[in-house]
Amino acid sequence: MERFLLYNKLLPCPRSNLPSCLSASLARYPYLTPDSRTTPTSRRMMATTSSGATKEQLQALQEYTACDIADALLKLKVPNAGFLSDLHLFAPHPSSIKTEITIAPASTVIFASKHESNASDVPEANIPAGKHWVDLTQPETIVVMKQPEGQKCAIIGGIMALRMKVLGARGVVANGRVRDLVELRETGLPIWAKSTSIVGTGLEAKPHAVQIPLDIDGTIVEPGDLVFSDATNGVVIIPRDKVAKVIEMLPGLVGADDHVKEDVAQGVTVQEAFRKHRGA
Repeated sequence: MERFLLYNKLLPCPRSNLPSCLSASLARYPYLTPDSRTTPTSRRMMATTSSGATKEQLQALQEYTACDIADALLKLKVPNAGFLSDLHLFAPHPSSIKTEITIAPASTVIFASKHESNASDVPEANIPAGKHWVDLTQPETIVVMKQPEGQKCAIIGGIMALRMKVLGARGVVANGRVRDLVELRETGLPIWAKSTSIVGTGLEAKPHAVQIPLDIDGTIVEPGDLVFSDATNGVVIIPRDKVAKVIEMLPGLVGADDHVKEDVAQGVTVQEAFRKHRGA
């Protein structure tokens, strides 16, 4: 029985009817592409991470801040307003930041503990045998990584970041630790993390699965969601099905706040300015 992977769900195809089964699956899921580097008996189909956002939509979002985006997502009742909390921008160095805003689809990686086994905490493993997880980096994405809580090791360092850069990644968001700060900064990529380490991944963690949904402190990151990296304010995740609505809402929300600030600067109370411009 051949099997292929769709967002961490293994779907079987009978060996006797493999070509027709795979063709039908591709017709149903046109965004799948085969990983030709795996063996025939373990062929896997990895979902691509295109957000579907147009060039015009990405340009429109560039005009706003992460705070603006979160205001819209809050009104849309997105969990945590899409915010990935407690992150710090470790690269590039603040003095060499050239691009304040970086927006790209999310690709995802989850790490598991080397020493503890709790299947309920992690999805099914899907990294092909004989492959290094970083070599599966998808171009033109921001790689979102999740590390088990409480670990002291890093899950990304200079070599991994360099490989991601070579493969065309646009940035990295690590819900965990990083190391090799000088080398990270040399990549020029925006690299966010919660903290640092001097110890490699091998101490406690192991790569487990890629291109699967992540739950990061209640914020859901699906492959293909938009990662909005704002070097000043932080990181927010825009669900792919909310992109158009967020863009529609932003001018009104930001415009209302601009009017509020104008009135407050002239001595109007916040209560009155909110009532007048926010309707609250």
